[in-house]
Amino acid sequence: MTTDLMQLRKAQPAELARLFQIDDEACILYEQADLHFELGDDHPFVIDEAKRWGASVHNGRAYVVADANDQALGFCSLCFIDGAPYLDQLSVHPDHMRKGIGTRLLKQAIVWSGDKTLWLTTYCHLAWNKPFYEKHAFRVVPESQCGPELLAILESQRSALPAPEKRVAMALTKSTNKPLL
Repeated sequence: MTTDLMQLRKAQPAELARLFQIDDEACILYEQADLHFELGDDHPFVIDEAKRWGASVHNGRAYVVADANDQALGFCSLCFIDGAPYLDQLSVHPDHMRKGIGTRLLKQAIVWSGDKTLWLTTYCHLAWNKPFYEKHAFRVVPESQCGPELLAILESQRSALPAPEKRVAMALTKSTNKPLL
C-alpha cells in the first residue's frame, strides 16, 4: 500500500489509545537494537508523555496517516517548546514501516511549523533516527543553543530512557539568517 492510498488527517481524541498502541509496537525496533524500554504505564515519564500527546490531539496538533478503513498506521504529535514548534513524537506501526508514512508525517510537521525552526529530540546512533531527520535537513544542535524547556525534555528523556548519552536535540531551521530560538 502506498501513501497515495492513505489519508493524512488530524488525530481524533477517540483514537488516542491507538496512537499509544502504534508507539508501543514500534518499540520493537529499539528492542532489536538492544534498547529496552521497561517503563510501566504508571511511570512519570509515560504519564507526562500521555498528557502531552493527549493535549496535542485535543489542540489539533497531532496527525495520523490512516488506511482506506480510516485505521491510523502512524502519527506525529506536535507542540511548542520554548515558544518554538516541537515534534514530540513520530511513530509508525511496524507492519507499515518503510512505505513513506514517516516521511509524510514529518513533512506535515514541517508544514505545520511554518517559517519557524522545528525542534525534536532523538537517538543519534540509530539508523532510522538521526540519519532520517538529517535527510530532511535537520541538524544536531549543541545543548548550549537549546532553550530551557528543551533542555528539561532532554534531561527527562535521559533519566528515563535507555542509552541516555545518545539522546540529542535536532532542529530544522528554515532560514539561515534567523537565530534558532
